[in-house]
Amino acid sequence: MSQDKITWSSFLKLMMTIALPVALQNLLSTTAGMVDTIMIGSMGELAVAAVGICSQISSLFFSCYWGFAGGAMLFFAQYWGAKNERGINQTFGVTFLFMTVVGAVFSVTAVTNPEFMLGIYTDKEHIIQMGAPYIRIVGFAYPLQVFAVLVSFFMRATERVKAPLFCSVASLAVNFALNFVLIYGRFGAPRMGVAGAAVGTLASGIVNLLLLVVFLLASKCEIRLRLREMFGFQKEFFGAYLSKCLPILANEMLYGVGQMIINIVIGHQDESAIAAMAAFRVCEGFVYAFFGGLSNAASVIIGKEVGSGHLPNAYNYCRKSSLFCPMVTFGVVGIITLLNRSILGLFGLGAAAMDYGKYMLLIYLLFGTIRTCNYIMNESYRAGGEAVFGTVLEVGCLFTISVPATWIAGMVLRLPFLAVFAFVYTDEIIRLLVETRYTASGRWVKPVTEQGARALPEFREWLRTRRRVSGRLRRADFTE
Repeated sequence: MSQDKITWSSFLKLMMTIALPVALQNLLSTTAGMVDTIMIGSMGELAVAAVGICSQISSLFFSCYWGFAGGAMLFFAQYWGAKNERGINQTFGVTFLFMTVVGAVFSVTAVTNPEFMLGIYTDKEHIIQMGAPYIRIVGFAYPLQVFAVLVSFFMRATERVKAPLFCSVASLAVNFALNFVLIYGRFGAPRMGVAGAAVGTLASGIVNLLLLVVFLLASKCEIRLRLREMFGFQKEFFGAYLSKCLPILANEMLYGVGQMIINIVIGHQDESAIAAMAAFRVCEGFVYAFFGGLSNAASVIIGKEVGSGHLPNAYNYCRKSSLFCPMVTFGVVGIITLLNRSILGLFGLGAAAMDYGKYMLLIYLLFGTIRTCNYIMNESYRAGGEAVFGTVLEVGCLFTISVPATWIAGMVLRLPFLAVFAFVYTDEIIRLLVETRYTASGRWVKPVTEQGARALPEFREWLRTRRRVSGRLRRADFTE
């Protein structure tokens, strides 16, 4: 078992090498959503609310496939550390099959019955009618999205992070250009409004996927994807894959259902609140762009260290990430909060929605930082091979605390919107207390590779020695 001294400077250098391109890619993806919402904003607050409700359907779709994507990242990172080409190929093949099924189900439902999907989230008939053309067109992009995510994760896990960034730049340019032409009817094109934004989203998704495949085939890497190995997976691997992925899938799907219930509550507030929530989601996505890059980088680093048998390094990287990532989140949200008038003004919001947005950002400054800390610890558990603990804790707290509190506040007591919004985050502090202790225990380190498994007994002894030394130091400080 290898242990290297991990200083903050070396940690930050390694994180930025992987995180910065990923953060920029996430930022560009968020900017694409921001472009849709801002350009639609010129058509009025109602159009912003309609696109915001549509984005909640996309969020549910994201939750349903993200469990497989998260499981794939776990295996990709650890097999990359062990340089196990067959394991990576099998992971890619199995994940592709599952994610394709999810994409197809959502695509067919969105294209054939968009009113049904929108009616789940809001009772405002005019919002449903305005949003239906958007979600019907975007439905065609869902199968493309899942494959693009899988290819992008594979390239990130094998430390090829620049190509996905370039693809995001190109797709954003296509999205912006088509939005400008089709939303407003420029250069002789029909004025399509909300539907024009959806066409831009679909076209940018096609461009993104095509470019990713080109880079995947052209880039040089010691790990190559081979069709025979991708779809010739063994029963033993399939069982191991599902044992790790199903808890993550359950986590993401149940989390998505919980968020759907919360969004239903929001969808039954007044139209200014719905529009403010749509603008807030874009700002929240902007924050996630930075944090998501750090989270992906931490997952790759921790998984690689666990897979290669360097378990103390993975443990120390997790602890540093759990401090650093929330600090970044607090800084980014703080800047957005200070500039709230200028940023929220881009969305064409009315005075009431602008006030809502300002106070939502202040609430998020505290609870969003705590949520970031919880998220990075849970992602670290998954990268380390533990997929159950975080699932039980997150889903349990969501459905016993946050969801009931938000539903009662919004649908039973009919409290003011900002009070309802604050109840969304009521479970985060409890999760923080529990996860902090579990992170320190190191019980989340569960390798799936032979190298990691061989190093596990020595790692456990290292943890016991570390705790004994820490205990003696605390007792010495107390007696002094």
